[in-house]
Amino acid sequence: MSQASSSKQPARVDDGEIDRLLSRQANALQREVEVERILKAFKLNPYDIIDVDENATPEEIKKKYKQTSLFIHPDKCPHERAPEAFDLLKKAETELSDKDKREELDAVINQARKRVLEDLELPTTTPHNDYKLKGLNPTFKQRLRAKSKELLIEEELRRRKAIKMNLANEGLEARKKEDEVNARKRKAEDQQAWEAGRDERVGSWRNFAQSKEKKKKKQKIAILG
Repeated sequence: MSQASSSKQPARVDDGEIDRLLSRQANALQREVEVERILKAFKLNPYDIIDVDENATPEEIKKKYKQTSLFIHPDKCPHERAPEAFDLLKKAETELSDKDKREELDAVINQARKRVLEDLELPTTTPHNDYKLKGLNPTFKQRLRAKSKELLIEEELRRRKAIKMNLANEGLEARKKEDEVNARKRKAEDQQAWEAGRDERVGSWRNFAQSKEKKKKKQKIAILG
């Protein structure tokens, strides 16, 4: 038997296995790309984080959230910041599921929409699918997201300023109450000290009166003598 025929032949790689391997690698890459997208999304806009339109229905939002959360789940995604992205996604879904919070967010976005339409010299009632909004560069969606970001930042700054002022007012009120308590405490201590020194004052007055009386008697005796 020749050496060539006796040597071990390399195992033939199955084409299907190669396809599966490439598919897994591509899938892992897509997961990491999605994690990066979420991390770079504007944190004050849950629509950006979940990547849905502002007019999406609750069902559409929940469906997109479930798909994305499963796709980037830390157990499946090797990205080191997958847990952070997963938490951001969950927070965004929670905010959009809260009726009051979504209404507040939508109010700001509607204001942004009106301003964008005004900049385009279009009626503020122009529907989002109007032909006049097609072919814009930047697109209407990009303009709306940019203006929404601007207004949401302004709103967040106002919110933080209000919190800071409230804390400052609470601090002033707390100090005022503390000063009042300290003033009452000092008054009580002064009163207590006054009461405690009463006997001493009375004794001093008696001694003074007796001493004065003795002096008078001595003077009287001296005059008579």
